[in-house]
Amino acid sequence: MPTQYPLSPRFMLLYNITQFSPMFYLTGFPGLEAIQHWIFILFFLMYLVAISGNFFILTVIKTNRHLHTPMYYLLSFLAITDLGLSVSTLPTTMGIFWFNSHSIYFEACQIQMLCIHSFSFMESSVLLVMSFDRFVAICHPLRYSVIITSQRVVRAGLVVILRGPVALVLIVLLLKAFPYCGPRVLSHSFCLHQEVIHLACADTTFNNLYGLTLVVFTVMLDLVLIVLSYGVILYTVARLTSQEERLRIFQTCTSHLCAVLVFFVPMMGLSLVHRFGKNAPPAVHLLLANIYLFVPPMLNPIIYSIKTKEIRHAITKLLGLRKPKAESWG
Repeated sequence: MPTQYPLSPRFMLLYNITQFSPMFYLTGFPGLEAIQHWIFILFFLMYLVAISGNFFILTVIKTNRHLHTPMYYLLSFLAITDLGLSVSTLPTTMGIFWFNSHSIYFEACQIQMLCIHSFSFMESSVLLVMSFDRFVAICHPLRYSVIITSQRVVRAGLVVILRGPVALVLIVLLLKAFPYCGPRVLSHSFCLHQEVIHLACADTTFNNLYGLTLVVFTVMLDLVLIVLSYGVILYTVARLTSQEERLRIFQTCTSHLCAVLVFFVPMMGLSLVHRFGKNAPPAVHLLLANIYLFVPPMLNPIIYSIKTKEIRHAITKLLGLRKPKAESWG
């Protein structure tokens, strides 16, 4: 999407010098220069919570043998993908704040968008596998230990890790073949494929169709399967006669449901706005993109620390606050 913001003299000088070089200009947070120091504090705190929170979750699971189970291996994968998302946007976002550096080489932009979209696909896949874990645990509890094993979780994790980069590398590499006419200005503080492709002055039908197909058969399919899993879970829970038992079982899914909503709602909104909301105010694109990339990695460790008893107990044990009691997670 071509930017709708006025171009600064500094950028025009950069553009005149580098118009034949593969370089882009990251707008960052246009129109908010007056409160940029407050934005810096907000983003710094979000990065701090996301990186330290997910790293802490990984440390708790690694150091507590009681948590060396398939469910917590999946939670580890989720924390790793959230760390990857945070680290992918960190260099350019903090570069804008700390060094007022808005330019990025095309190759670096390609690497960043590959990382961002790959980790997004990974997170979608992890949430799908976690929903299947909950489905088996609730609908087939007697067969859970047979169906969900550590070896199968590790193999699923390898598929999750490889699916995104393998599917995305083609369209990211193809971007290099397109000519880019006019100002190469991106509306965010990071590179996204759906925005870079709009700057190409060539036929990008293949990239657009391939990108849409990827979204439909990865993220959209993951979401549909997650909804179906929870449909069966709700049907199973509704058949229970005990209200207390229904509530207890449903509470075991609340952490995962919160993570699903936090990830998929802004992601779907951003995808729809980029494809069908070309006339939407630039602030809408800016807000959705930042919520999509920064909020889930920050909230997921908080959600699981608050809603999962084993994580809470492991944290108190790690910090030496009190000796935890044996309780089921929920």
